Formats: sequence, C-alpha cells, structure tokens
Amino acid sequence: MDKKTALYNKHVSLGAKMVPFAGFEMPVQYSGVTEEHFAVREKVGIFDVSHMGQFYVEGPEAKNLLQFITSNNVEKLTNGQAQYSCLPNGKGGIVDDLIVYKMIDEKYFVVVNASNIEKDWNHFSHYNEKFGAQLSNISDETSLIAIQGPKAVETLQKLTDTNLSEIPYYHFTVGTVAGVENVIISNTGYTGSGGFEIYFGNENAEKLWDELTKAGEEFGLIPCGLASRDTLRLEKGFCLYGNDIDDTTSPLEAGLGWITKFDKEFVDKEFLLKQKEEGVSRKLVGFEMQEKAIPRHDYLVVDAEGNEIGKVTSGTMSPLKKVGIGLAYVAKPYFKLDSEIFIQIRNKNIHAKVVKLPFV
Repeated sequence: MDKKTALYNKHVSLGAKMVPFAGFEMPVQYSGVTEEHFAVREKVGIFDVSHMGQFYVEGPEAKNLLQFITSNNVEKLTNGQAQYSCLPNGKGGIVDDLIVYKMIDEKYFVVVNASNIEKDWNHFSHYNEKFGAQLSNISDETSLIAIQGPKAVETLQKLTDTNLSEIPYYHFTVGTVAGVENVIISNTGYTGSGGFEIYFGNENAEKLWDELTKAGEEFGLIPCGLASRDTLRLEKGFCLYGNDIDDTTSPLEAGLGWITKFDKEFVDKEFLLKQKEEGVSRKLVGFEMQEKAIPRHDYLVVDAEGNEIGKVTSGTMSPLKKVGIGLAYVAKPYFKLDSEIFIQIRNKNIHAKVVKLPFV
C-alpha cells in the first residue's frame, strides 16, 4: 500500500495524474510537462516533495557521526548552512545522496531520498553504534514544498517577514510563513532555476500550499509534478539516485569529486583515494543527440564500430533546447568532452556527442 503525502487530496482535486513513486502516491503532472517546465524556467512553480525523508542528528557526537559517514566536510558548515553530500557504502558505491543542514552546534537536519528512507536510517544506525549520537526519523510527520523559478522569491516573500534576499544559496533559516511558525526556509532546490524549499509539520501542508498558490497567482505560478521536476533537473545535469548514482557507482565516477573531501576520515576513504590516484575507468557524462531522437534509461552506448562502451542512466527531450539530452556512464577514453558516441535506440546506433554540463 503506497503512502500518501499530506497534500494527496489537494493534488487529486487539482486534477493531477497520480502515480506510485518511491512508495508514495505522487503527482506526475498537472497541466502537462512542458507547461510546468517553462513555468519554473520563466515564472514560478510549486512542488509537493513531502515524500523525501528527514532525520535529526543531535548531541555531542552528531558532527563526528556525520563527518564519518558522509563524503563532504561537515566541519566546514556554519549555523544556518546546508551542504550537498553522499553516503559512501563501504564497497565503493553510494548508499544515497543527501543534504546536511546545520541548525546549531550539536543539531543537524538531514534530508534523504524517499526511496531510501529505511535503507539510510539503517545505515546511520549501524555506524551510530560507534558514535552514540541521538537520531530521530521525522519523515512521516514532515512536509516539504518547493517553490522554484525566477519569481519564487517574490512569491514567498509576500508570506514572510524573513528577508529572503539575505539567505544565500545553500543557506537557510527558521521563520514564520503565512502565520505558520518554525518553518525551515531553505535556499535550495532541484530545478536549477532558483527558489526555496520549506519544511514544516503535515498539519500545515494544505494551508501553506493554498497561501503560496494565491501569493504566486500574479506571477503565473502553477503546480508542477515529478515529470517536470525530472526534465528540469536533467537540463542542469543533477544526479537522480537510482538512475545516475547507486550502490554500484562511486562518487568519483559520478562526477561528485567536488563533494568528496579527503582532508578527514570517512567511509571508503582509502578506496576512493586509490581510485582518485589511479583515475576512473568510466565516468558519468552529459551527451546531446546529434539527430532527432530521445535517449532513455538503460539504452546502450556504443562506439563507431558498434562496441558497447556504456549505458544511458537518464534521458529526455530537453524542453528548452528541443534536442535529446542524457547522462550516461561511458568508458575511457570516450568520456572526454566532444567525444563521438552512439546511442542504441531500437537496434539503430544514433549519433551523439559528449558535452559540458549543465545542458542549459
């Protein structure tokens, strides 16, 4: 039985197409992917992302636990700052990617992927046997709304006294939104168009959704589903767990070397250091189709002679560029920029080129 977010009835009443996703009934689209995509790129869109998981990590050992199980350097975080990171799995792969928020000293808020809540909780708990931090899983009582796009700040600002222009990217504060107190107001998102994500208790979900919808009306705000969230993140080259990264891909292969810090002890440090020194044999790259075609997850990547050199992990027709774009793991030396590669689509090898990310 799939779970429902606190906004389930709202989506149904708005005519959203609901689909099972990561154990939840989620809206895949409302008015249509392209319209929702352009609303976020040009105006503002609102997303229910309450399926995501949230943990608190607290106490004197909180930082030490996070420092050991995540790849990024938690030591660098100041109060009110967030950090993108991942959990190495002890075998050279990735348990999950996540965001670590430093609330205050000895109190961290961690946001994980919906499909991995239980797996991540077990991972945290296993390593915590050595550290003894206080862990709490508040996923079931927490809702998350993302307001994304160039008009997102103006929309949200109408409902809060918190000066949003003073919150830099990947920083946050706790404030009041539309009369609801203790809302985590975070300058983060998965669309690459700017905006905020707000975390609060389930009981306030419908009220905040309605207030935000009303506040954004003058800017052309529309509700957006998972399908447009996917085309938006893909145009920016952001990884999706389960597609582009998983338990078999290393952070270095996935191009996440920038969140892998070797100036500390952490899970898989030796393995990853060796991989860094020796160089990776395959790499996640962005590619653009050179002919009219749409690449899809698991399509094979081949060279000019038809030899298999990799696999597509994510693909779509870019609404903005109107060309097929994708991410793929590609073997050396084909992961170099401008490499000519071919995507196998219905037994045909279609010409593509390795390009620099982001696509837009």
